[in-house]
Amino acid sequence: MSIKEILVPDIGSFKDVEVIEILVNVGDSVAADSSIMTVESDKAAMDIPAPFAGKVTELKIKVGDKVSAGSPMLMLDTSGEVAASSGAPVVKSFSPPPSHAGGSGAGGEGVSMPGHASNPPHPGPLPPAGEGVSVPPPTHPAPEVPAHIPPKHRPDPVAAHAEFAGGKPAHASPAVRRFARELGADLSRIKGSGPRSRILKEDVQEWIKTELAKPTGEAIGLGLTPAPVIDFAKFGEIDTQPLSRIKKLSGANLHRNWVTAPHVTQFDEADITDLEDFRKSMLDEAAKRGVKLTLLAFLMKAVVNALRTYPSFNASLAPDGENLVLKKYFHVGFACDTPDGLVVPVIRDVNKKDVMDIARELAEFSELARERKLKVDAMQGGCFTISSLGGIGGTAFTPIINCPEVAILGLSRADWKPVWNKAGKTFEPRLMLPLSLSYDHRVIDGADGARFTSHLRLMLSDVRRLLL
Repeated sequence: MSIKEILVPDIGSFKDVEVIEILVNVGDSVAADSSIMTVESDKAAMDIPAPFAGKVTELKIKVGDKVSAGSPMLMLDTSGEVAASSGAPVVKSFSPPPSHAGGSGAGGEGVSMPGHASNPPHPGPLPPAGEGVSVPPPTHPAPEVPAHIPPKHRPDPVAAHAEFAGGKPAHASPAVRRFARELGADLSRIKGSGPRSRILKEDVQEWIKTELAKPTGEAIGLGLTPAPVIDFAKFGEIDTQPLSRIKKLSGANLHRNWVTAPHVTQFDEADITDLEDFRKSMLDEAAKRGVKLTLLAFLMKAVVNALRTYPSFNASLAPDGENLVLKKYFHVGFACDTPDGLVVPVIRDVNKKDVMDIARELAEFSELARERKLKVDAMQGGCFTISSLGGIGGTAFTPIINCPEVAILGLSRADWKPVWNKAGKTFEPRLMLPLSLSYDHRVIDGADGARFTSHLRLMLSDVRRLLL
């Protein structure tokens, strides 16, 4: 048995790097140059390969350890194995049998061995069993064997990281990188959901599904001129702050949605004077039930009524880009502002709930979002989204569609305006709510966009219509 202690090889200038994954166990047989472990510095992750083939007899490291070049990794039984190509090759020496130019031996006639055209054959008898066959002398001198054979170069360990937009590295295990290569997945375009943004196998699978689900003809790689790299510090003092995880994730999704879905925004106004009076009259009753009754709860009921009337708004474009998936359920999302960025919780089955129930869920989801306790499934399955900036201000804006939904409604601050009364004799002060409806023009045309906002205006102008 030949036991060798395997040390961390030269890994450049990296020192005290963290072991983030051990890829072998005691008793495993490893091939030369196969990965033993993955380490990560502040810049990249990389694999450490085995210099020899053999069987692991002892591990001298564990996940979380800090190692440098020369640190012991494991003990390897290399009995009967050949060193890896990265080390000095093992050369076996063979002594050629003695030449038999003539002479006789036992058993049979001589066998002639043909030589070069300038060298006649050299007949001779068969050699005794176990001896070599006589061969003619070489016609050309053998090349000199160098005194030192340099070891075959082995590439440096492959970095197990992918650079995201913004330059922050993420990493993936060798198994995941191999899986990604087999599927043709580009790790630089995949966001990891594991610890420290580690790319998991599930992330690769989800990315592949997303790519395959994109409608035919969707622009991938638009060939845009890259943004210039500018050193802003040369113009004055700067402060660089990292984006929150939510903003990085939502930013990528928003960019994709804006680029892939042709947006059109329809602007309108709804008279909510009577609705607001009714809401205020219900505040005391709502408070007794522990509910904060907001305008958004009424908006959700009105939106569901409009979705029933115009089902193409309660739909998604099929992956083939040739069919429309019409939904028979009514799950409405709402954009919720948190210290880390916007999230979109989803109120399910709005059509089956009254305004008080909706208001209660709105408050519960908003609180969970602000406390960062909102679960992933609470932000999935939406049919339509409402983004309300009414509590902040503004007169109108262009909300970005939350794909695969096909429309989103933006609400700005309601304001009192003089409106010509129905009698046509005078102006009356009315509370007007600005509506901004963005929709996917591949699915919805301009006429239906205008009809949808007109329907909303009717629903909101007379609260009794919400009962129909």
